[in-house]
Amino acid sequence: MDDAAAVRSCRAGNTEAFRHFVDRYQQRALAHARILTRNEADAADATQDAFVDAFRNLRAYDPARQFYAWFYVLLRNRCFKQRSRRGTKWESGIETAAGITPAVPVEQLDLWRAIDRLAPEVAELVVLKHIEGWTYEELSTALGMPRGTVMSRLYAARQRLLAILSGESS
Repeated sequence: MDDAAAVRSCRAGNTEAFRHFVDRYQQRALAHARILTRNEADAADATQDAFVDAFRNLRAYDPARQFYAWFYVLLRNRCFKQRSRRGTKWESGIETAAGITPAVPVEQLDLWRAIDRLAPEVAELVVLKHIEGWTYEELSTALGMPRGTVMSRLYAARQRLLAILSGESS
């Protein structure tokens, strides 16, 4: 079943069809939530709450848009709510490649450690653009900021990553 068929089925009353979205996007959503919350339990809670929100608001989903881009906005809002409840304390740190979901090759571990040192909002941009491959327009829509702002923040993020990776930043 593809996303469009799952949406049609859910809207027709087949609540079990929503399982398609959970099965397809749960690990990806959890990985994104970890970046934003920096806390495993908060990431899991935010992900679960975002799926509940998506199910409840499926009628508002525009099928012309990719499902995950729409869902990501819900997930992001839930992550920020989780962070505000806990405060901005970050509890995670990437020590091994196995600690990243999905697991990455050991060669990329330094990059992921550097991304982990960025503020969550900055790390989010880097991951969505350079790892997930989102366009500037998709980022602009999902994050609710002008395209130029996305571009300038990504430029600054790349400069910060370069400084971290070259050892110029503590």
